[in-house]
Amino acid sequence: MPTFEPFTTISVPFPYVERLASKRRPALVVSRPRLARDHGLVWVLMITSAANARWPDDIPIGDLKRAGLPKASVVRPTKIATLETTHARPIGQVEAAVAARVLATLGSLLPDLEGRSE
Repeated sequence: MPTFEPFTTISVPFPYVERLASKRRPALVVSRPRLARDHGLVWVLMITSAANARWPDDIPIGDLKRAGLPKASVVRPTKIATLETTHARPIGQVEAAVAARVLATLGSLLPDLEGRSE
């Protein structure tokens, strides 16, 4: 079963939010390899064309060649999916600056659980 390091770009059938369909497209891995090893799953963020209408939290990808992308693209942290690793194939990696911005944006979108009791 394949595993992927965080911030690897992969090609996957990414689900649409507005209809029951999917399209093969690039995505950014945000889970650790343990999720794939233990469950056969990967958490990913959508990567979309920079030519599309911009969303407030979009993060531009600077090094397209390293990321394995053919045209200007952005990571869209507000579109996250859980997918089976069997349908994914690696295509590249984003640079450290993009990874740091992704982590910061996800941190701003997720609740802070420090100090909360279960």
